[in-house]
Amino acid sequence: MSNYIQTIRSKVGHLPIILNAVGGAVVKNQQILLQERTDTKNWSLPGGYMEYGETFLETLQRELLEDSGLQVKPLALIKTFDQGFTTYPNGDQAQVISRLYLVKPVGGHLITSPTDETLSLKYFDFSNLPPLLNQQNQEMITCIAKYLKIN
Repeated sequence: MSNYIQTIRSKVGHLPIILNAVGGAVVKNQQILLQERTDTKNWSLPGGYMEYGETFLETLQRELLEDSGLQVKPLALIKTFDQGFTTYPNGDQAQVISRLYLVKPVGGHLITSPTDETLSLKYFDFSNLPPLLNQQNQEMITCIAKYLKIN
């Protein structure tokens, strides 16, 4: 079922729902790749929500390609986060259960012009991050830094 979230939203409106998502950490020269989002105008790890019938790995590869233009290979499942609460500009609320993967680009190229979901992409120092989408993204980036032993 494509557009699963849109179908659910058409039935429940802005009621809080639980969603499954993945985030992919692309790290190069001790910097992390972040996506400037079109919906909130702030930054997050590339990734997104599962569609009905997808696996976490299928979602990871689809979302990273959509959000960043990169084909990726998962190197490690870092952690599952289950306390991510987000309210979107349109009033939609969700508890987001996210799996965080460390990934390696194996193809494609970074998106260089805006798309439906991405305004821009940029590598940031772990100690100098832009405004993030939510607390869960901050926790995920902190977790990657600890995993890679980056201060």
